Amino acid sequence: MTGLVAVTRNVLVATHEFCTSTTTVVTGGDGDCLVVDPGVTPAELDQLAADLAARRLHVAAGFATHPHWDHVLWSRSLGAGVPRFATAACVVAAADGRGRDLALAKVDAPGTDGELFAQLTPLLSGGPGIVPWEGPRVGVVAHGAHAPGHAALLADGVLVAGDMCSDLEVPLLDLDAADPLGDYHYALDGFDALVPDVRFVVPGHGHVGDNAELRRRLAADRRYLTDLAAGRGDDDPRLTTDWLVRDHRAQRAALGRPA
Repeated sequence: MTGLVAVTRNVLVATHEFCTSTTTVVTGGDGDCLVVDPGVTPAELDQLAADLAARRLHVAAGFATHPHWDHVLWSRSLGAGVPRFATAACVVAAADGRGRDLALAKVDAPGTDGELFAQLTPLLSGGPGIVPWEGPRVGVVAHGAHAPGHAALLADGVLVAGDMCSDLEVPLLDLDAADPLGDYHYALDGFDALVPDVRFVVPGHGHVGDNAELRRRLAADRRYLTDLAAGRGDDDPRLTTDWLVRDHRAQRAALGRPA
């Protein structure tokens, strides 16, 4: 795990060894902070808590961008009673898959706290589209790409994209959705609308990028989706690991495209 690095005055990012996962921290003026998608191993979570304490930051709230196991982790060192927000659809999906996902977590992150795993608080349906905490405004951009109830956050000019906008991973669709490609395009359209307000992007897996890099990644993702719809995409430069190649082929097969 790399230590917390300041992206802007109010946004810090740590990067973890597992799948180049990121944890994002939004800070408030009174020392409170919002922790987004903390990961991944218990040791890394404890180190994150120690790094926050060293900066005299107190965890006031958490946020899970989507229900996959590596985004709903928590540790008592971060505060057992801290509210951890997510979209209502994310909360439902996390509860439905909790047993399966906790088993996965215990394989790749042994010692995961099963009691705190995926204990999420839903955002109010039809609410103002912000995280309900006392710190700076953090906007919520809800969509259906990648996983049920996925959301990105916009804080201090930083787009916290969840498992999207990666420099290392191709778009990974929610193949159980009625329209996986349509859902993904809808999310990218929403990000396109935010581009003028974004200075940096933080993917759930990958590296922080500036505004120009965000534009490049959005264009690359649209190219991949177009190729995928046509049964192509094998030449995407992000397909560098066996599991990504496998998931790409599964996506192509699920969409009824030639293998």
